Amino acid sequence: MNSPAPSLSLAGLHRTDVDLPGLMSVLSKHLYSTPMVALRELVQNAHDSIIRRRIEQAGWNEPARIDVDFDRAAGILRITDTGAGLTKHEIHAYLATVGVGYTRNLRQTGHDDSGLIGMFGLGFLSAFVLAKRVTVNTTSYQEPARSHCYTSTNAEQYSVAPIASRPVGTEILLELQEDFLGLANSSRLQEILGHYCLLLKEPIYIAGSAEALNPEPPPWRQNDEAHPHPALERRRNLAFAARFEKNFEPICTLPLRPGPFGNTAGLLWIQDGATYGTSDNRNLSVFVRGMLLDDDARDLLPSWAGFVGGVIESTQLTPTASREDLQRDDNYRLTQRAISEALIEGLAEVSRSQPEAWRRILARHNEALLGAALCDERLFQLIMDCVRIPSSRGDLPVRDLLSRGSLHVIFENRQGFEEMLFRTMGVPVAHGHRYAVVPFLRRWAQLKGVRLTELGTEQGNRQLFTLAELPAEQQAWLETHLADGEKLIPARFHPEALPLVVVPDRDSELKRRLEADASDKQISQSALRLARQFTAKIDAEYDERLYINLDNPAIQTLLRAMAEAPAQAALAARLLKAFKVLMASRSPHGEKAPNQALTDLAAAVTLIVEH
Repeated sequence: MNSPAPSLSLAGLHRTDVDLPGLMSVLSKHLYSTPMVALRELVQNAHDSIIRRRIEQAGWNEPARIDVDFDRAAGILRITDTGAGLTKHEIHAYLATVGVGYTRNLRQTGHDDSGLIGMFGLGFLSAFVLAKRVTVNTTSYQEPARSHCYTSTNAEQYSVAPIASRPVGTEILLELQEDFLGLANSSRLQEILGHYCLLLKEPIYIAGSAEALNPEPPPWRQNDEAHPHPALERRRNLAFAARFEKNFEPICTLPLRPGPFGNTAGLLWIQDGATYGTSDNRNLSVFVRGMLLDDDARDLLPSWAGFVGGVIESTQLTPTASREDLQRDDNYRLTQRAISEALIEGLAEVSRSQPEAWRRILARHNEALLGAALCDERLFQLIMDCVRIPSSRGDLPVRDLLSRGSLHVIFENRQGFEEMLFRTMGVPVAHGHRYAVVPFLRRWAQLKGVRLTELGTEQGNRQLFTLAELPAEQQAWLETHLADGEKLIPARFHPEALPLVVVPDRDSELKRRLEADASDKQISQSALRLARQFTAKIDAEYDERLYINLDNPAIQTLLRAMAEAPAQAALAARLLKAFKVLMASRSPHGEKAPNQALTDLAAAVTLIVEH
């Protein structure tokens, strides 16, 4: 039994020491995956300062802006905003205090829906990743006649001094380290900030440009405007998607709107690149309050959506301290649900209103959609009659595979008895070895009330072959003259013109694979035990079964000739055996078997002609 923890007395308490230089190094240099995130953090601080001024300074409604420019010769990067600025007290209390942020306090006092982004009070430290010296010139709207300058080279020590009065707002000067002098470049700044800050509401201007980096809001923020013509809206949405989709042209877009699963909004799209069942080209960018936090949040998309890209914006998702990832909490799971619902509803709407785009989706992602349909019943209902199934006659809609009220499926990509059997019957056969085909057909057959014949299994064979009996001596004679290790089974089946077929026993193959030592190492013991409960009932003595068609005229003649003309019967059996080997392209007897069959065929024909 565990003893209770000892109680603490004041005399026994000690204060935890903090290695400030080490802590500052971890926070400023190792919190972010890339130093470029520092620019995002500093621009975000400028953005929050503007929001703060709008909240706190009554009557202030002047146009706001954030400017990012540089002095290449001096190696200085400058970020200026027209926000609230800082008093001397606020410099000490917030700017120079790790883990304390004014923005967080403001959000917690009734302004969480204002667009403020900051939370942890750590972002300013990132400036010291890029700069050997950081200078902050700031003037608070509360004291517009007083300006102050903060200066530090390592974030551990700093100075604050009054300076000549300047406009309300803040200017941050980064004296760049040697490794980051390349940031003093318009195109580089455009690339980095265009990546992180494209959806910020406050305008950002780079190097004095007349046009803001973020000139217009994303489509989902334009819903309050007069509703545009659907064609115009689609073009606008596709243009937006193309700015984020790096690898494929978007076919169409699907809106994500706030609803029962939270306030997340955004735009999803279907990629034009062809996919297969195992393809995963998912990409999702997540913006929280307008700032990019994660540009590879694919796990928010359903696993079946390997052909989907998107951009979403949320205030309910919770970032990690580095704000480059998201916490996997209840809101994260709600957002996953919202995205899944938006995809299914959006695809249904595309199928109704955009037939050309729908045809492209089906053509590009047919196989992936087969698997996707198994994940949600609504999605199955949407595509069950649209997708095409690979078959012996090419890719066909499921309804075109129906024959005599049944669907037929084979499990191997090698042509065998099934291909020959159903080619003679004129029946298309689905290729069950292809991704998701078998479970899709099982579900389709269940809904439509039709039979699915899975060829090569015991159940499937019973549907194809009606078993019959022969006298023991005829059975033995046929086994001697026709079988090559197969189990010979008298039966009746269609077409009557086909005298015999060799059927590989897939159940037997499964049993051998599971019982092999190598397989024991590849699957869990619990799964192996469950599988063996099934395979224990399987007779694995024979790899293949040779079905003899008693309705076939040649077989009927052969059976009569056994007693009446045994020599001719043996000759006929030799012909049939050659036919069997040539028809069954997979043979357990090696590559020489077809050659031997051809030899036997020629010899039998010669004997018939000579006699």
